[in-house]
Amino acid sequence: CKNVERGNTISRNETLVLVCGLQIFSTNNTECGHLLEEIKCAHCSPNAQVLFHSLDMDKMPHREPDLPRLCQDFCREFYYTCRGHIPELFQADVDEFCQYYGRRDASLCFPDFQRKQPQRQDSNYLGDEKIEDIRKHKHNCYCAQEVLSGLRQPVGVVHCGDGSQRLFVLEREGIVRILNHDLELIKEPFLDIHKLVQNCLKGGDERGLLSLAFHPNYKKNGKLYVSYTTNQERWAIGPHDHILRVVEYTVSRKNPNQVDTRTVRVLMEVAELHRKHLGGQLLFSPDGLLHIILGDGMITLDDMEEMDGLSDFTGSVLRVDVDTDCCTSPYSIPQNNPYFNSTNQPPEIFAHGLHDPGRCAVDRLQTNNGSVLILCTDASGKNTSAGRILEITKGKDYGELQFPRDFSEMFTFIFLSSGGAPPVGGFIYRGCQSRRLYGSYVFGDKNGGEQWQEKALCLGSAGSCGSMLVGHILGFGEDELGEVYILASSKSMAQSHSGKLYKLVDPKRPHAPKECQRQVEPPELLMTACSRHCKNGHCTPTGKCCCNPNWEGPFCRIAKCEPACRNGGVCIEPNKCLCKSGYSGAQCEKSERGMPNDQEKDGILDHIIYMTSYLLDLTSYIV
Repeated sequence: CKNVERGNTISRNETLVLVCGLQIFSTNNTECGHLLEEIKCAHCSPNAQVLFHSLDMDKMPHREPDLPRLCQDFCREFYYTCRGHIPELFQADVDEFCQYYGRRDASLCFPDFQRKQPQRQDSNYLGDEKIEDIRKHKHNCYCAQEVLSGLRQPVGVVHCGDGSQRLFVLEREGIVRILNHDLELIKEPFLDIHKLVQNCLKGGDERGLLSLAFHPNYKKNGKLYVSYTTNQERWAIGPHDHILRVVEYTVSRKNPNQVDTRTVRVLMEVAELHRKHLGGQLLFSPDGLLHIILGDGMITLDDMEEMDGLSDFTGSVLRVDVDTDCCTSPYSIPQNNPYFNSTNQPPEIFAHGLHDPGRCAVDRLQTNNGSVLILCTDASGKNTSAGRILEITKGKDYGELQFPRDFSEMFTFIFLSSGGAPPVGGFIYRGCQSRRLYGSYVFGDKNGGEQWQEKALCLGSAGSCGSMLVGHILGFGEDELGEVYILASSKSMAQSHSGKLYKLVDPKRPHAPKECQRQVEPPELLMTACSRHCKNGHCTPTGKCCCNPNWEGPFCRIAKCEPACRNGGVCIEPNKCLCKSGYSGAQCEKSERGMPNDQEKDGILDHIIYMTSYLLDLTSYIV
């Protein structure tokens, strides 16, 4: 709820308090500042209309009072605590002040209203109000409920969409951790690739684990996609600083809470010169296509010529189809990509001209014509901290300055935070817990929010909400039910274990309304035919078994020998023949005459046994 009007300055020891958008008071008194913090979110009470009503409201309905109606004992305490520190608020003596703001009758007053209001945890305070009326609601105070602390450089939080309601928290060093449906941390990490990830603890260095996206059909195929920075040997020579790599993994067949790192497949690698403006977010749209959002990497035209075309993807939104049966390529190009037949642009590019994208989000609610809305926060230029909000459109070039989008049909709520970085992308809220937020785009703005002509989102204090968001916003997340989460750190990213995860909660509603609860489905083991039988290859997201070199057959159970086995020999392992009795050699090319007939029969029997095993595998595949 903090904000500063243009031209206002305060000392380091002063406290600025905005009473829910009404008036700014400054004080260097900690006790007075605490009382003001307690007052500011009384607007979040269902009884706010009564608490803040005064006789002057009838004369000036356009102006809301600065303070609620105060209980008599609290009124005098407030007066004597703050009168010497914010004299602009106190222009009368204590009796006159409390005669105006105090309340002697049995009506609700502050702070007793919190104890007197009825406990109706199952009710919906909004009743039968329409969504249009909710959006016009003038009080925008919400709570940040602390869920988890002690995180080490958190960069993202996602869900897998399998009904388990688990949350996956990404830490920059290359570790992904799981919160179960009760928001309890599972001890063993879901994914640990810190030995592959190149990161740095210095401020402004964006290298590390960047993003994680689960396949829309993850519950059946177990596929997930990860982006991170690395610098391994085959890329060690060249002008680049690091490689941004996008890979595919498959969850373990034996443990749904762990990834099988042996299943890794590289989708693409992009060489980058600098350690800022990396992007790297992965995002699936409702049509099942994977979007890869890349920053410009602060690369100039001279840099691109020096790198010989390796940076053609930078500053772009790529769109690919990972649901391909082609075993030689991890993805295919959608034919409706704008540069599908182009000779000048890579066909993977969907839109370009981005500088330093924060996070992008896709709207869960599709329009009647099936169109997809994707919003991204981005810097306005390479050398500025000004920000913009972009609606990602096919073929759009965002290279020229784009002013913030005018959301004529949705409010934009802003978390205000200090700092000089571009805005941090959030989500279009489609959850159930807060009907006031429904359809609104929630994001963070570390520049103070002056350029955004929309409403600011007020966060309550520790006293009114139970916890308080402290520090810089690092990112946002969303769970399966559409509720929004905030990643923040009270210290710089370089300091370990200072990250926290908060859940955005509407204090006018129960934290878990009955109508918003969904049955939890325990995570299941992979049980597809491909995952069970494909032993010498990898499964595509569509369930095809792609064989490793020198293996063939429906489930890659038949070995290949080159040159082929001769004289009736059978290839039992790559380039290893099982010879019939009477023959030997690498390809069974040598004849051994005079062998007993029973040995010849044993060789034939071995051949029959092997072929029978193959036919059984084939029958299992057909079934």
